[in-house]
Amino acid sequence: MRTAQPFSLLILRWGPRREQAGAAAIELEHQRRMVSLRADGVIAILCPILDDAMAGMAVMTVSTDRAEEIIAEDPCVQAEMMVSEVYPCMSFPGDSLPG
Repeated sequence: MRTAQPFSLLILRWGPRREQAGAAAIELEHQRRMVSLRADGVIAILCPILDDAMAGMAVMTVSTDRAEEIIAEDPCVQAEMMVSEVYPCMSFPGDSLPG
């Protein structure tokens, strides 16, 4: 644990307004934004979840407070298509997905 570093774990669940008018365009903007955050290094790991209840998860390189601020600005969260939860977590230098 001495080498573990802090990260934030973002969980996104589908919200009550998932099927609203214009949902496809809102979700497309959400996807564009999440990929942009990954390209900027704010998201280290991005995982859409193929499920009716869960929308996705991400490991973020920022504090939980900052992660909550960032996700509060997300189009799907603002439209109540998704709800978010942010948790502090730890990971180890060099951890990555195979591929």
